[in-house]
Amino acid sequence: MSNKLTCFAHRGASGHEPENTELSFEKAIELGASWIELDIRAVEGQSVVFHDRDLKRMTGTKGLVSKQSIKALKSLPLPKNQSIPLLSEVLTKFKGRVSLQVELKGANIATAAAAELKAALANGWDQNSFLVSSFDHAELMTFKRLVPEIPIGVLVYGYPLNCLGIARRLGASSVHFNLDAVSKERILKVKRAGFKVYVYTVDDPEDIKLLISWGVDGVFSNFPERVLAA
Repeated sequence: MSNKLTCFAHRGASGHEPENTELSFEKAIELGASWIELDIRAVEGQSVVFHDRDLKRMTGTKGLVSKQSIKALKSLPLPKNQSIPLLSEVLTKFKGRVSLQVELKGANIATAAAAELKAALANGWDQNSFLVSSFDHAELMTFKRLVPEIPIGVLVYGYPLNCLGIARRLGASSVHFNLDAVSKERILKVKRAGFKVYVYTVDDPEDIKLLISWGVDGVFSNFPERVLAA
């Protein structure tokens, strides 16, 4: 069985640098990652790169991300003197250097993401350098309708009985499972149905080796060098 594995640097090399920051993305590239995973939320019609619904964990400030202005968010300091990036800034800075796995977070993000990624395609990005995913399958459906040429992945937790039906209905290219939910049999079933299988979030080298032996197509890791070493 092939041991070729796609490594998605989870929020960049977030085991080393502050997650979802340019510093973390640069570190992932330095470590050899060809894909970076990042999270985006809609603010004032734009996509900001931020995982949590609220600001507390990363900035020490109270408040919901969606209720802030872009200007206010950009003024908040992150660890190591980083700031919250906009997706448009990441698309400009990292064009031609890495592929992006973009996770849609929160309400109304699909429209903003579609506009920005469509503009990126017009500006020279290749459609296969993007993979868009979400747990919110309604947002994912909206995105696919607006930019059908960009591949999408269905994020699930556990192993839903209608997992393959959801993936088919959305026109997905991959299904993304949490580590605890996968088995060799489940991976083979989904792959035989024509979908790639990606697993999150995998940091233990033994887990990485096991998933390779099971034929998984890729993993998300906070330590991309561990995946590349396997």
